[in-house]
Amino acid sequence: MFFYIAFIASGSLGGFIAATQLLGALANPSRASQVGDILKGLGIDIGAVSIFAFLYLRENKAKNAQEARLSREESLSSLKLRVDDKKIIPVSSLRGIARLVICAGPASFVTESFKRSLPFTEGLIDRGVLVVPFVTDGNSLCLEFDESDEELNKRRKRLWQLAPVYITEWSEWLNEQKKLAGVSSESPVYLSLRLDGRVRGSGVGYPPWNALVAQLPPVKGIWTGLLDGMDGRVL
Repeated sequence: MFFYIAFIASGSLGGFIAATQLLGALANPSRASQVGDILKGLGIDIGAVSIFAFLYLRENKAKNAQEARLSREESLSSLKLRVDDKKIIPVSSLRGIARLVICAGPASFVTESFKRSLPFTEGLIDRGVLVVPFVTDGNSLCLEFDESDEELNKRRKRLWQLAPVYITEWSEWLNEQKKLAGVSSESPVYLSLRLDGRVRGSGVGYPPWNALVAQLPPVKGIWTGLLDGMDGRVL
């Protein structure tokens, strides 16, 4: 960006000199023949300043947007999650371990999201996905698990084992994201994170569980240590 500023300054100086020369030529009939060349040079200087100013503003806007996005993601990383009755961790602790999918909306929306995820449980777990169900209407969330298949039931509970802690902080962060995205504060939304904690995708409505399974590579084998103790050793 320094080069853009340097070129803008150089072009502005050249334009100022050309404008001064043009005034002198217009005031002196003997220099009338120089007016055409001076105007050509002035036009080049103005064009150069305009182009580099446009490029500078565009890059500066992109830089500010990138910094704002990184700031929001850093704020997200400091939010807290409950793993079980004895373990509370920041979101940042799951970097490199899990791909979080934040499912935020009324209890009915989160419950329906849970039901829609059931056919994809195995695929989501194998891809390191963990869901953060965030109920925004104050109602209690009640997820019903099928007890007929004990092993599959464990994996479904593992997929939905996390819970937000300090709800006010989560609400403030979520409302800021909605405001920046131009989404109504009442709209149910989802956000999916990459393994490095960066936001991968987001949208209004239910998480696209089938697309996540289709697009994400498996990460089976890297889940160790941090989430051990929840229904046995985490694979």
